Amino acid sequence: MKKILLIGISLFSFSVFAAEEVEEIVVKGKVLYSDQVNALKTPTAIVDVPQAVSIVTDEDIRKQGIREIGDIVRYTPGVNTSQGEGHRDAVVFRGVRSTADFFQDGTRDDVQYYRSLYNVEQVEVLRGPNALLFGRGGTGGIINRVTKKAAIGETFGSFDLGADDFGATDLAIDYNMQAGDNSAFRLNAHVDALENHRDFYDGDRTGFNPTMRIELSENTTLDLSYEYADHERMIDRGIPTANGQPVEALKDVVFGTSDINITTLEADIFRGSLTTDLSDTSKAVFSITSSEFEKLYQNLYASGYDLATNVVTLDGYRDPTERENLIISGNFINEIEVGSSTHTLLVGFEKVDTDNSNERFDTYFSTTGKDKESFNVSRPLNIATNSAGVATTVDFTTKLKSRTTSDIEVTSIYIQDQIEVSDDLQVLIGGRFDTFDITVDDIKGGTSQSREDDEFSPRAGIIYKPADNMSWYISYSESFLPRSGEQYKKLTASSAALDPDVYENMEIGINYDIRPNLSLRASYFDNEQTIATRDESGEGAEIVGLQVDGFEIEVKGQVNDQLYMQLGYSNMDGLTSSGGEPREIPDHTLSLWTTYQVNDQFGYGIGFTRQGDSNISNNKPGLILPEYTRVDLAAYYDISEDLTVRLNIENLTDKLYFPHSHSTHQASVGEAVNARLSITSRF
Repeated sequence: MKKILLIGISLFSFSVFAAEEVEEIVVKGKVLYSDQVNALKTPTAIVDVPQAVSIVTDEDIRKQGIREIGDIVRYTPGVNTSQGEGHRDAVVFRGVRSTADFFQDGTRDDVQYYRSLYNVEQVEVLRGPNALLFGRGGTGGIINRVTKKAAIGETFGSFDLGADDFGATDLAIDYNMQAGDNSAFRLNAHVDALENHRDFYDGDRTGFNPTMRIELSENTTLDLSYEYADHERMIDRGIPTANGQPVEALKDVVFGTSDINITTLEADIFRGSLTTDLSDTSKAVFSITSSEFEKLYQNLYASGYDLATNVVTLDGYRDPTERENLIISGNFINEIEVGSSTHTLLVGFEKVDTDNSNERFDTYFSTTGKDKESFNVSRPLNIATNSAGVATTVDFTTKLKSRTTSDIEVTSIYIQDQIEVSDDLQVLIGGRFDTFDITVDDIKGGTSQSREDDEFSPRAGIIYKPADNMSWYISYSESFLPRSGEQYKKLTASSAALDPDVYENMEIGINYDIRPNLSLRASYFDNEQTIATRDESGEGAEIVGLQVDGFEIEVKGQVNDQLYMQLGYSNMDGLTSSGGEPREIPDHTLSLWTTYQVNDQFGYGIGFTRQGDSNISNNKPGLILPEYTRVDLAAYYDISEDLTVRLNIENLTDKLYFPHSHSTHQASVGEAVNARLSITSRF
């Protein structure tokens, strides 16, 4: 209740800035929602963005049968999935892996978990480092979820019900109603029962998200939201490798147990946003997010494997985390005329206060007195007897590896100006100053380390428009990652003495709206990481870390009245700091999704994704995940104006493939062929 009052009082106090209404252009999938706090913060058409951007709408999610962030990534150029140790969304943005570069309505959402899509209006995937808009992190790109908001003056509702061959079921409900003359209430909720092709796998997810919109005046709108999430699922860390590739003979073996390999999440998220139109050409947006997360993951996984004896070595750990966040931000957006040029000026601030508590217990096997033990491979795996035939037990309470608490305070101010110099030339320039202050108390070691980083991150771009529907651009941007990492769990004395890693991006591209509902985006990029180190004398030095360059292309939209197409291709090369080949960068990715509207009621879709070879570990080109092609199919039929039935078939050819691997002996087994039937009813 205190949090609700805090949000309400703070937002209401900001309403004194009320003024005249500003006209907004909102085109789903074409303009990042200008009336919501989102990744770009300004109402900018994609054709004028000097950066690679992909958008997936809620209708795309329904038609393609998308169930999670990883499904979106599969059809997006320049990004690919990482295993995330089986308990979290993990994305590789242009060769840079991240478990924290996720945002919700433009606000940081960096706890490690699998995000539900039941309350999503659209998902925005932005590539390239850009601390000006995102702050620290975002070193390869970010994913922003725009949530559904209450709509004043409307009453509508829908539910989606689905089930698949594995036994998974899902139900999502969306209902909007008028609450008063100047207010509306909307409720989104979902319940999922999770199943897949792997033994013992199951799980449950529940989400509940009521929102309210209140017109405080003709020019001022208040959005309030509360979201509750309760997730539980089994963790699957994949199978071992031998002779440089995953062992296909072990594709059905789970290297863990249903009672040990588990992750849970409980979250309470309060959000508030107040938008005030100050004049016909300016507005202010003020938002507060207060959240609490309790997260646990516990697992066994294969850390070694002997092909000759068929013996696997297991390791594991238990890792609970509690995190509280308070994020306050404000943005002032103003369009002004200076001489013959037009300036879209963004001035903003952000204040973040995070408290994080984490501990890790290693496994402890009674036979070895250590965190590892060897077992004969069987299905199911017998962990009660080791490979020598001796009874053993394992616990997660004997061997405490670490226990820390972290206090993080971040203060940011930023300014950006997008200048329309003439009808065919725009210039974007800006920068962000972050003060990142962290203290990590090592409870186990009885020590404490602190560090304060003051970082300036620039962004600049030149956009040439030979026509209103086409732009060529060149841009430069930076971001940084503090030495405490993206999850703030540790800070050693040696790390506390070093500056953050800095990521730089140069990008050249074209945005071309072939027609209002068909677009072409293409870009070439060059990313480089600079790492602060100490030389042999103890003096400061810098080395070049990960370097990735490549190009991306995306064609998306209606080819004609009946045919919709989404085509994506990327090709990347990389070098590690030692000059070797980096992990998790496929030499190419190719995806195509098409839907064909046969008549007013019936349509079908077909798609495929191809991922080239990728290294499992840095600097080990002989240890790879093989290339693969996966085919998906969809069909949908409108029984009536308000009732649609859909069939989605994933991996139509039942291809055995390995999409990602966390390390040498943890290669994920891709899902087998699976059909899902779903119904959407609107009322």
